Amino acid sequence: MMLLPHGAIVALVDGQKFELYRNAGNEAEPDLAALPAPALDTSNHSGGSHHSSAGNHADRLVTEDAHAAAVADWLNSQVLGHQIEHLVVIASPRTLGELRKNYHKQTAGAVIKELHKDLIGKQPTDILTALREKH
Repeated sequence: MMLLPHGAIVALVDGQKFELYRNAGNEAEPDLAALPAPALDTSNHSGGSHHSSAGNHADRLVTEDAHAAAVADWLNSQVLGHQIEHLVVIASPRTLGELRKNYHKQTAGAVIKELHKDLIGKQPTDILTALREKH
């Protein structure tokens, strides 16, 4: 079973959404409290090198990649600003890959667990259950 340090931030990310929780409990009995989602700036990550045709789903992927990059930028700023010490990231596999590409070295060091799951919109109890599962 994973211990979740008090104050650890749990970030849920998919191609469009970003949810944050903070462990308001202790390691043995975590209590996830929802945090307001930060405003993200995806304009710097529009992927100008990608081209797609009308029958191509690359536009959606470019948008998802820009979202993941913006989330990573925000997480980087929080870790570097000493706002986040312990980070758990739960994201779909593709989004997780994009996040990893954009992590600052210190952000990568703050990540204590990653889960390849889409738990956006789930209840905190469901999130904790997923974190306790062996992967």
